[in-house]
Formats: sequence, C-alpha cells, structure tokens
Amino acid sequence: MGRLFGTDGVRGLANSDLTADLALRLAVAAASVLTADTSDARPTAVIGRDPRASGEMLQAAVTAGLSSAGVDVLDVGILPTPAVAYLTAKLDASLGVMISASHNPMPDNGIKIFAAGGHKLDDAVEVAIEDALDGAAAPVLPTGAGIGRVRTVDDASQLYLAHLASAASEPLAGLTVVVDCANGAASALAPAAYAAAGARVIAISADPDGLNINDGCGSTHLENLQKAVVDHGADLGLAHDGDADRCLAVDETGAVVDGDAIMAVLAIAMNDAGELVENTLVATVMSNLGLHIAMREAGINVVTAAVGDRYVLEELRAGGYSLGGEQSGHVVLPAFGTTGDGILTGLRLLGRMARTRKSASALAATMTTLPQVLINVKVGDKATVAASPSVLAAVADAERVLGDGGRVLLRPSGTEQLVRVMVEATELPLAQKLADQLAEIVGSV
Repeated sequence: MGRLFGTDGVRGLANSDLTADLALRLAVAAASVLTADTSDARPTAVIGRDPRASGEMLQAAVTAGLSSAGVDVLDVGILPTPAVAYLTAKLDASLGVMISASHNPMPDNGIKIFAAGGHKLDDAVEVAIEDALDGAAAPVLPTGAGIGRVRTVDDASQLYLAHLASAASEPLAGLTVVVDCANGAASALAPAAYAAAGARVIAISADPDGLNINDGCGSTHLENLQKAVVDHGADLGLAHDGDADRCLAVDETGAVVDGDAIMAVLAIAMNDAGELVENTLVATVMSNLGLHIAMREAGINVVTAAVGDRYVLEELRAGGYSLGGEQSGHVVLPAFGTTGDGILTGLRLLGRMARTRKSASALAATMTTLPQVLINVKVGDKATVAASPSVLAAVADAERVLGDGGRVLLRPSGTEQLVRVMVEATELPLAQKLADQLAEIVGSV
C-alpha cells in the first residue's frame, strides 16, 4: 500500500477511496498504536465530524473500529476540527478523531487523528499506524466486557464555546460581522461565538443539509461574503471552511484579507502586547514575500515551515513560539489550541479592531501583497510530475528570469492528484506569464 496519510490525515472520495471498511481498519490500527502505552484500564477516544452526508457512515465505521479494539468512544457530534482537538485534551482522551475533508467538495471525506492532548500526529506515528494497518497478522481483539462502550457528550458545544470565550481578547460591542459558515461544522457555533463576544452577527451559508458543504461558499468561495459585507455595511466578513480550522476575511470595502495579512495583523498586535515569543512568526513557504517584508519592517522574525499546519505546529513547538499559520487561513495560537482554529482567529482579528478602533482595511494595509499567481494542475502522478527533468528545467528558467524580484514554488498537493504552481513577481503580467508557461509544462508530463 502507498502512503495513506496526506498533509492532513487520510482523505479521498467517500465510499470509493475512503470506504467504511478502510475507516474501520484504520481505527483499529490507530487504537493499537496510540493506546499501546496507556496506563488506563480502558482508553477513550473523542470523535466528531462535519455535516457532510458520508460522515454518518464513516463515523459509524470508526466508532465500530475503536470500540472493537477496546476503546470507549465519546461522541461529540458535529463540531469544528479545533473543537475535537480541544475536547481530546479537555476530556483527557487517549486519542481524537475528526471525520472531515475540510475545504474539499462534498463527495470527499477524510479522517484526521489526534494523539493525547489533541496534538496532530508526527510522521513516525503515522507510519506506525500504516504499518499496523498493513500487518499480516490480524489484531487480537477483546470480547465480553473488554469491548469499548459508546456515549454522547451532551455538553460538547458548550465546553468549546466557553473555551472560545476565555480566549477572546476584547469585547466586540459596536462591530458588525458577516460570517460565512460554508454550510459546515461551524454553522451554529461560529455565529454564537461572535455574538457572545458582543458583535452583531449576520450569518450566511449556515444551513447544512449534508450535501451543500463548501458548495459555492466558505473560505474557497468568497464572492457571496464580499457582497454581503458591502450590502450590510458590515465592519468585517469572516469565512470558514467545512471544518472551521480556517479563517479568511473581507474588509469593509469587500477586499479580501488572506491568511498572510491576518497573521501580519495578529503578529503586530501580539508584539505590541508582549505576547509574541522571541518576536517570531511561523509561516510557510507559500506565504507571500510581502509578509516577510512587513514583518521585517515591524522588527518581527519569520521562521518558514513546510506547507500544512502540522508542520507549522512542529516549528511552533520546537521553538516555543506563540503564533503561526498559513496563507490559506490556518492560524495557530498555541496558548489556546493545538491546531488551526478559524473561529478563534476571527475573534482575535475582531478584537484587534475593537482595541485599536481601526478599520479592517487600515489594519491589513500593514502588508503589501506582491502579485502572486497560483495554478492547480491536475496530473496522473503528482510525485513523478514534480520530479520530472523537464519540469525542473522549466522552474530553473523561470527563476533566472525573476532573479531577486520574485520566486517560484512547485508543490505536489498533500490531499489530491494536483501539482500547485506558484509564481511571485513585482508585476502581475510577468507572474501570470511564467505561471502559465510552467503549468502547461506540468500538465504535459
């Protein structure tokens, strides 16, 4: 079997790539690895999901696998990914499982696994789980009273909302926010959290039916949010993805404020408050050069990680830093959570607006974004294409054209058969031209 885990868990087309049988066996394997050293007579697992229809099937399969391995299952229902991570720690569980494909279309789904404390798995643990899944010998499963039990955690949402309230930095009275919930896991919680902090909230795409998650809405489709912010005269728009571990924003004029700009605002805010450890922000290789320039001018260091909030988290933990994230809107505040939390990010951004009494556009202006073109190219084998001599030669040619005035990044997707071609330059036409040329070569391999 090839590598099963991608950038963020196991993901694929539900009931085709990601079947109930695979989900069950993966749960058994994860239980065998993550509870091997537990001193508990009965290990426990927290499990939650986003509202997509296939989540019902996959949650049932994962629950069956965990309980068959002797793990008691705590069902927290439909909740954001960061809530499942938080509750894994809060409820002192041995592991946590989130059934979600995040921003992917509804037919996809995924399984994200957390270790004790709500931490994402490192590569070595993922390999151990895959090895256990591939093992020739069938696992020895308990019988009788040794089989795990399943119970519902009725106050899971309230526990998470209380956590968010404790992490909110400022009262938000007087601010109006439009929140696009992507018809996803945050459809009830995000409006409730912003309202509890004092904001006037207008919720859109907050009516999940199991089929409409991420469908023309959320953090990957900002058009409706942009229009709603302008129509309602709102101070800010916030967009989450299907499992609400992301947050992108729209300022009062309808302009997009991406993850880089949000990180710039929060880094300066935390630096002003003496909360930015080592005056350092952790970003990824996808972050715009404009972020690096803005941080340098503010006296803030930038540490660069590989793409994926798990790698941001590794750098945060290694350096003891207090803020990191991605251009895509994953923002991590280790003082309050072990993974990206879209709602918390929104609360902190609104809090900075409330404290400074500045508009979103004024705060975001601290960073000037260099023209960046990103093209996702569908391919048959992303690893082969990315390593192709003709592709590597084309990248080298583009880099020679750009010199010190830009950069090229070619990256296989961690979750799909795509190669992402990104070009930055001082002028958009040049970035577009080089990106188009590279994308054509990538697509022809």
